[in-house]
Amino acid sequence: MYRLLIAGLTAAFLSGCASTVDLNELSRGTALKLETLKTPKYDLQAMVPAPGVYKHLRVFIEGDGHAWATSSQPSIDPTPHTSLMASFAAADRSPAAYLARPCQFVMSGNCSVATWTSDRFSSDVMASMDAGLDAIKRQFGVDQFELVGHSGGGAVALVLAGMRSDVNQVQTIAGNVDPIYWTAINKLSPLNSPVTPLQYKARLKSIPQRLFIGSRDLIVPPAVALDYVSRLGAECVEVSWTDADHQTGYQAAWYSTANQPFKCNNE
Repeated sequence: MYRLLIAGLTAAFLSGCASTVDLNELSRGTALKLETLKTPKYDLQAMVPAPGVYKHLRVFIEGDGHAWATSSQPSIDPTPHTSLMASFAAADRSPAAYLARPCQFVMSGNCSVATWTSDRFSSDVMASMDAGLDAIKRQFGVDQFELVGHSGGGAVALVLAGMRSDVNQVQTIAGNVDPIYWTAINKLSPLNSPVTPLQYKARLKSIPQRLFIGSRDLIVPPAVALDYVSRLGAECVEVSWTDADHQTGYQAAWYSTANQPFKCNNE
């Protein structure tokens, strides 16, 4: 039905033989607790901080997860088998939250295979993620968000930053920051009406961004981020190269760099 071969290979690569992520286990001994956020179309799995008011909150946004069972067969459950974002959220020393993508961990009536394959950057999906942030904002009195996204979650983080007025910086890790360019360079069938970061170019130009790029990433090649940066023309973008593939090799770079001031345009 779709020629999203690379997407299928991505899922197979990310899932491997590992078991599904256990958020209860990851959050044990931390300040985070599991919570299901209700949005108009999808329920979203989250890990949220202890009750309180957090004027600034870092939110880690999940990648595409286990979207494909094989290179040609979509998965029946997109819950990730490994998760940098959940692990980083659980280890973060500052107030943080974790937000999964629609139909990961929790299925709702509107979930379908298209939700995590051809429609994963659709307006309905983005609206649900936006509503998830709204729910977190109300619950914790957040003034400003920092968004962090891995893989396809990088695109989601940037789109949300473009849609909203309360995001003050974005960091992406192996981020698919331009899904349209990504499908083009991999000669894939187009996604179904994707909402993409460059549609919010005017807003994103003024938001500080740090893009962690894996020099060995074959799933989202470095060219995707580099083309995005050149087309965005942002005031403050830091490109942080690390010896990593799509999933592994980012821990040291993240923990040493994530809380440092941004080096705008590598100056």
